[in-house]
Formats: sequence, C-alpha cells, structure tokens
Amino acid sequence: MFPPHRQGPLDGQFQSALPEGDTAIRQTDSDAILARYSAVQKGYLSDPFVRPLLPRGGHLQHPRPPLINIGTYVRSEAIDKLVDQWLDLASAEGKQSQIVSLGAGSDTRFWRIASSPRARQLAKYVEIDFAENTSRKAMAIRKSKDLGSLLGKAEDVKIVNGGTGLHSPVYHLLPADLRLPPSEAMKVLTESSASGADVVLSPDLPTLLVFECVLVYMTPDASYALVQWFTDYFVSSDAVLGAVVYEMFGLDDAFGKVMLNNLKARNVTLPGAEPYPNVESLPTRFEKHGFTISQARTLRDIRRSFIGSDELERISDLELLDEIEELELVLEHYAITWGFKLYGKANATHWSTWGLKAEE
Repeated sequence: MFPPHRQGPLDGQFQSALPEGDTAIRQTDSDAILARYSAVQKGYLSDPFVRPLLPRGGHLQHPRPPLINIGTYVRSEAIDKLVDQWLDLASAEGKQSQIVSLGAGSDTRFWRIASSPRARQLAKYVEIDFAENTSRKAMAIRKSKDLGSLLGKAEDVKIVNGGTGLHSPVYHLLPADLRLPPSEAMKVLTESSASGADVVLSPDLPTLLVFECVLVYMTPDASYALVQWFTDYFVSSDAVLGAVVYEMFGLDDAFGKVMLNNLKARNVTLPGAEPYPNVESLPTRFEKHGFTISQARTLRDIRRSFIGSDELERISDLELLDEIEELELVLEHYAITWGFKLYGKANATHWSTWGLKAEE
C-alpha cells in the first residue's frame, strides 16, 4: 500500500505529550522521508540533503519497492515543476516570492532551491509544524554542515523559542499546531523575526502555500479556516496567493476502503478526505475561497501526460515493475491540486500560465 506521506515527522518519543493519534500521523513522515531516500538511492531523484534529515538508523533501511519509488518520484516531480514555475513567474515581474510549507516536517525543498540558480528568487521560505517536529529539525540543521551552510552567516542564524524555532535571513522554521484557530496558530507569521525588522510573512509579495498530505488529516472546518486566513491576509495588497495540495482522495470505493482500514490499524484517520469523493471535487477546496483558478490532476494522470517520454523511459530502466495495474490504481487515489488568487492590480494574463503542462 502506498504510504500516507505527511510532511511532519517523528517517532513515538513525544506520544505522551500529544493527543492520541498524533504520533501515528507524525510517523507517516518517517515513511515519507525514507521513501524519498529510497528513490534517491535508486536514481529516481537527486537530493543531497535528504540524509541529514533521516530518522535514526534510516540510512540502514532497505530500499522501498518500485511502486513506492515511482509514486514518490511522480509526486516530487509534479510539485517541483509547480514551485519552479511559480518562482519564475514572480521573477519575470521583477519580484521575489515567499513560500510557506505547512506541516513541512523533514521536507528538503528549501535546500534544493537555495543550492540552485533560483536561490535569489526567494524572499522568504517558511516551514511550520508541531513544536516537537520543528525542534527535531532545528537540531538536525545545527548538526549538518550541508544544511546549515545554506542559511547564511552563522551570526544571522538564530535558534528561538527554546530550540523549537529558527530564524535566518531567508529560511524560517516555526512551531504551531495547524488545527488551532488560525488567529492563534498563525501568530508565528505575523510576529517579528529574530532581527526584529519585519514580520515573518510580508502581505505584499507573491506567496505560495504548500500542503503535502496535511489538510487530509484535519477536519474540513479547520482546513477551511486555515486557507481563509491566508486569503484574508493579502486582501489589501496587489499580491498573488497560490497553493499546492498533495493528498489522497476518493476513498469511498473498494480500494479506498482498504486504504482507510489499513490506516485505522495504525491509529490514523483522514477526516479531510470526506468532502472529496472524486478528482472533479478537489478544485472546490480553493473555489470556496474565491481563487481565480483551481485545477487538480491525479498522480496517474500526471505520470501518463505530464512527464516527458524521455524521462519516463529513464525511470522505467531503473527497476523492473510487474505491477502496472496496481501502480495505476494507487496513483489514481492521490492527486495534486493547485490554484491561485489575484489581488489588486496583479496581472491575470501573466499568472494564468501557471500550472502543469502536458508533455509529449
């Protein structure tokens, strides 16, 4: 079964301090980072920053099956394309972007961007997760030269909130429980950074929200309130607010019920999946908030139509896959949804080009 990747880690160390079920949800991030490490080992992906963020002993784990590696690859490629396009579109207007990764866990995207030619296109990169998770990541950053060196000068990197947060000129790691009312949870974005100069999140820059298997673990009311908070935050600007969601959906068929039962056995529930019985329903998540454009594609569709033939041929040579039907069935229950909302004088024609493009 394709693992329920959430970007928000940790093993059971903090179980007694959290509500029942949180430890199981956080454990799915260990699944995610180990799956990514497996895909890197097998040559599907290139990511020199994944190893410092592995759970203890993670580098000794056996590689995942081809089905997992391919699913991880498709997810990563699609989201990377959307993020890169977003940065390029903002740059074409002479602007830097902000990226806010919610439930970020062990994600490595900041470091991959910071070590690439697009580094200068980032004004802020913010990661938010449980305090237990951010403290673990802050510790990993301090221990790793590869991670720490891309944050800037040592004197400009500040550990805050008793080790649960980190501020640097561009990268910010912040603790918050996303299930709380946004007026409380999102205070971390409206407070000053360690330098005291500006609030962490500017209301005037193009801003992209990234939710990788996060909202599906929240109630629909909680996720609606969270997205609405961001929608309201930019209302007085000429900015553009974008969002990318990766999650499972359509779990009321036979395959979905098996998936749900397997998750329940791990003490994991998916209340956020209930409003989305099919791929056509996924764009309504953003349409409810008045987004200008909202689209969704299943990972099955993305693999078939949005990854180039040369690249598909390359990954097909990496491992023998004799479970094509099972792969397609799994990928059909995961999707990526993206959308954006324009404010003020933002250029609709310019931003309407953002999205996955079909490849030949």
